[in-house]
Amino acid sequence: MAWSGEERPGVIFAFQDDPGIILQEMSVYYSSSLHTYRTTGTGNRTLRAIHSVLQCCGDSFPDPVIQVLCPTSHLSPNCTSKLKDFFSWKLYMIGVVGIGIAGVMIFGMIFSLVLCCAIRNSPDEM
Repeated sequence: MAWSGEERPGVIFAFQDDPGIILQEMSVYYSSSLHTYRTTGTGNRTLRAIHSVLQCCGDSFPDPVIQVLCPTSHLSPNCTSKLKDFFSWKLYMIGVVGIGIAGVMIFGMIFSLVLCCAIRNSPDEM
């Protein structure tokens, strides 16, 4: 799914309004991935990626089935809280960067308007 330039800020502002939505969705996604791996044994690439990025392993209780997917054995066992911390910080940073980009775009529009007015008001030299 490719998003256009207009959809990205809309999604960012929607999640900035209520960051609990994405945190809840990621927690549900992680829990369902754990459940799928425990029952069928599939989906280990997703869990390995989450565990290696967040340096955690499993949910609130240690599970020997999930320990196989952990990068090391001495990790925090609660990935759900680490997911919430990670995404709440990332959403904050995305919002700050989005506001900075909007400020630069506004200055660009002001300067281009001033340039257009200066060109229009200059005497014809042809």
